Amino acid sequence: MSQLPPAIGELPPLIHASGPGGEASRALVDLLAAVECPGLTARRRRRAELTGASHDPIIWARAQGVNVVDVDGNRYVDMTGGFGVALLGHGHPEVVAAVQAQAGVMMHALGDVHPSAQKIELESRLAAMVPWSARVILGLSGADAIEAALKSAMLATKRGGVLAFEGSYHGLSYGALAACGYKFAFREPFAAQLNPAVRFAPYPAAGDVDRALAQVRAVLAAGHTGAVLIEPTLGRGGVEAAAPGALAAIGGLAREHGALLIVDEIYTGLGRTGPWLQSLAMGADPDVVVVGKALGGGLPVSAAIVREEAAAAWGASVGEAIHTSTFLGNPLACAAALASLGVLARPETVAMIDRCGAMLEQALRSRLQPTALGVRRLSFARMLVGVAIEGGLVRALGVCRRLLERGYIVLTGGVAGDVLTLTPPASLTGEQVAAFATTLAEVLAEVQAA
Repeated sequence: MSQLPPAIGELPPLIHASGPGGEASRALVDLLAAVECPGLTARRRRRAELTGASHDPIIWARAQGVNVVDVDGNRYVDMTGGFGVALLGHGHPEVVAAVQAQAGVMMHALGDVHPSAQKIELESRLAAMVPWSARVILGLSGADAIEAALKSAMLATKRGGVLAFEGSYHGLSYGALAACGYKFAFREPFAAQLNPAVRFAPYPAAGDVDRALAQVRAVLAAGHTGAVLIEPTLGRGGVEAAAPGALAAIGGLAREHGALLIVDEIYTGLGRTGPWLQSLAMGADPDVVVVGKALGGGLPVSAAIVREEAAAAWGASVGEAIHTSTFLGNPLACAAALASLGVLARPETVAMIDRCGAMLEQALRSRLQPTALGVRRLSFARMLVGVAIEGGLVRALGVCRRLLERGYIVLTGGVAGDVLTLTPPASLTGEQVAAFATTLAEVLAEVQAA
């Protein structure tokens, strides 16, 4: 019996001779440049000026599993997982089926007034994820959930101060932006409208824990801080994990000084880094856990899971809710999240994530060992991987573009923009992993020699 060919989602790259950015893409990019906010197209222009190469986007037409197909028919392997959303792969059949079924019944409900059953079921499932009694606030984005967490801390502590960490990224809406330690340039244009009571400490990675804890103590001792906000592993900030014991120590200091510990697990949670919640595996005892990205399996939904004692500060509803939105608990998003959580919790999915993470680490370590390739650091947290490139932003952007030309979608991260941040679907095949690692090594050698 002849073997069936791999299905879309498990295929290698296939790039036409003209490469990314064919005629159909160029037409749509021209339209994009005419209608999109110029701050976004300007970024691509600046990157082109820096690297001497086009950084126009490819225009996605289809995404399935690990594959993306653009409007010109080029096929790619997505090593970003759609900003980390597609941990299960793009268009997971169970998530798609749940959305289709829900769309045929009800696409919208009345949020916090007359909610859908799907919203209630999702909040029940999320509250059960943590080892303490919890209440849940849903959102549409990670930043939404961060803001709900910060509001909870304000109500519970009556203090407006927030302590965040250098290199951290929590979203760009105003409450989250004020606590964005990723890049000063993100905050600076809006500084006059941001919370002035936010302070930053060094991220407590290995080698920097003592300095970080000293700064945490100093800020908390002033008595103005109601929230300590931290990622267990920096995601966009360059894939650096908190040192062993650091989260527990910071949580202890927060509790000692009457502040809430908010852990941002938008990137790291729901199994991407191995455990269901990385912070709990690290020994933290948070007051709020924030999840998103993989939660919706491709649809926008997030949640702040708040310790019941802290949530009590919101008080009982006496009329109009003081924190809500039109699409709060949207039935489509809730149905997608319930399906996604169901698949993510299965032992075979956990085994898939472990297996894929191990394959990726082994392949990259074996092919990127030589210092001649210009790799400064490799960091691994299962399906959250960082490849720090010598030579800074310009070289990292050049690596990304060359990879795109060979059919691999990769993004840069890190405060200096010099870390390839890999957050691929865990459905990567062994062949796809090996081919990517080989191609990355080839591209690094080319860039090093140029």
